[in-house]
Amino acid sequence: MDKVKSCSVHCMNCQHKMCAKKVPIFSNLESKQLEMITGVIIRKKYRKGEVIFLQGSLLDGLYIINNGKIKIFKYTKEGKEQILYILSDGDFFGELSLLKAEEVSFNAEAIEDVNICMIQKKDFDKILALNPEISVKILNVIGGRLSKLETLVQSLGTKDVEARIAQMLLDLAEEFGVQKKNSIEMEIPLTREDMANFIGVTRETISRKLSLLQNEGIIDLIGNRKIIIFNIEDLKEFI
Repeated sequence: MDKVKSCSVHCMNCQHKMCAKKVPIFSNLESKQLEMITGVIIRKKYRKGEVIFLQGSLLDGLYIINNGKIKIFKYTKEGKEQILYILSDGDFFGELSLLKAEEVSFNAEAIEDVNICMIQKKDFDKILALNPEISVKILNVIGGRLSKLETLVQSLGTKDVEARIAQMLLDLAEEFGVQKKNSIEMEIPLTREDMANFIGVTRETISRKLSLLQNEGIIDLIGNRKIIIFNIEDLKEFI
């Protein structure tokens, strides 16, 4: 029985270590430093469609996505969902709660079954004390997200629908695309409704505009989740 328990603990530690290794902010840490992190990880599981937290919640730690995907979103004054980010394996959120405990200004929901590794603030403070370089990496990630958010706000306010769709497809290609010989193929985690919410249009509009791009030979739609981009330059001309 003790041997079985020992194997179980060992396997769990291996899973925690794999989780930590996926995260760019931990990428240059040595084995001993990683072991310190894996020793304080708390595992959480969420099913597809399950809410991870709501706007106004208090977070107390760093949430790392081991596998699966989530959407970070807010509601507009009209009650419409506005997606801000799609986060997947190795991404993290809750980083601002490490600096100051305050209510979050967005919602998080699993768009696939998700396994999350969570590190509580009190434990992360100890890790930062020994590895201050992690703070710089976190700030770089925050800066990148703010830049994307600014681009999204500008796009929603100044670009036409075709430009917004083109920009979204380019962003999705960068995140999920696989380069083939003459195309980029991507399996996206978003429904048509999600895509519409991403760029602030109706589901009918996104479906119609994507079909037009397909008719023009710029993209191909295979089922609900697979998109093939034949010419990136043609998409960029819309922006």
